[in-house]
Amino acid sequence: MAVKLELYRVFKEVAETGNISAAAKNLYISQSAVSQSIKQLETALQARLFARSPRGVTLTGEGQMLYQYVRSALGLLATGEDKLSQAQQLLLGTLTIGASDTVTSFFLTTYLEAFHRQHPGIRLKIVSGRSAKVLSMLRSGAVDIAFASSPSEPGLSTWSCFATHSVFVAGSGYDCDFDHVYTRQEIADFPLILLERKASSRVFLEQYFLQSGITLTPEIELSSRSLLVSLAKIGLGVAGVTLEFVQDALLSGDIRLLKTDFTIPSRSVDMCTLQDVSPTAAASAFMEMVRREAR
Repeated sequence: MAVKLELYRVFKEVAETGNISAAAKNLYISQSAVSQSIKQLETALQARLFARSPRGVTLTGEGQMLYQYVRSALGLLATGEDKLSQAQQLLLGTLTIGASDTVTSFFLTTYLEAFHRQHPGIRLKIVSGRSAKVLSMLRSGAVDIAFASSPSEPGLSTWSCFATHSVFVAGSGYDCDFDHVYTRQEIADFPLILLERKASSRVFLEQYFLQSGITLTPEIELSSRSLLVSLAKIGLGVAGVTLEFVQDALLSGDIRLLKTDFTIPSRSVDMCTLQDVSPTAAASAFMEMVRREAR
């Protein structure tokens, strides 16, 4: 049984005023419209909701029972509308962002701090994960925005935030010639330290070498980018890393770049949303801030 919401609004007003004329005045409609609405509701529910008298109307037993639920339901709707309005005005709500720990640390922290300062009522939730994971969460609706490396999947709206470059490094005391210009095969012959196979940067690196018929066989595989640097630093091998994420270690002299006669194509870290889903007000505001400030 489907009953129009407006009929319940009229019912509530009549119940609270106890007078058809007063209810009509409060609702800015005619008395006949109020009477007709009550009649429609009673017919739809097959129940007598009001007792009429020269002094006005009073709720019947059935009307009193219904009134308790209608008052509660309309109150919840009003609260929901108010909360929605506040969310649209960025006064409250939640913004959920999916990104790797490295991207969050290297790129997002500044924007998260600025957004929180501008919109303290918006709760920021950061979900950590590699590109494949956060894109999957974006498709399922678990995150509002995903930051991923060079996404190629259909159905995404993307904006490039920054470029990344794959390079090879070793500890400053590692037994190699840092002045030598290494070939692909010479790099592959080193004891390599790489990220685990499911990491998008690892997949990209392997595919690049395979184009030259070279298979990378690392001696050490890790899930943590920071450990790549740590193990290279103590001389366990040559690490394949993202240049932008190891600047501090390079500047400190803990690790050094190996020169190569090849340059691996750059990749981009993109800010992603779904094309067919309108972003929330908070997501739109955050993305606009990133686009404006990252230029």
